[in-house]
Amino acid sequence: MPEIGPIGWIIVGFLAGALSGFVFKNRTARGCLPNILIGILGGLIGGYLSENVFHTTGPNTWFGALIVAFFGAVIIRFLIGMTERR
Repeated sequence: MPEIGPIGWIIVGFLAGALSGFVFKNRTARGCLPNILIGILGGLIGGYLSENVFHTTGPNTWFGALIVAFFGAVIIRFLIGMTERR
């Protein structure tokens, strides 16, 4: 299976941002564009963590990439939520 690469992480990030929006409905970025940006960042961060911190070869399927990007987006939303608390 070909490597997903940075562009693949960005594409998967679009979907991951939308899915992570369901987890944090009442907090953090609202709307289509913020969800997309968080998903892209989540995909990049999730991919980085997967390959460099956990020393895996990365996911071998698009579904695996979606899972990694989803968890990256959830981490970003959690951090944003912590900084926005009053």
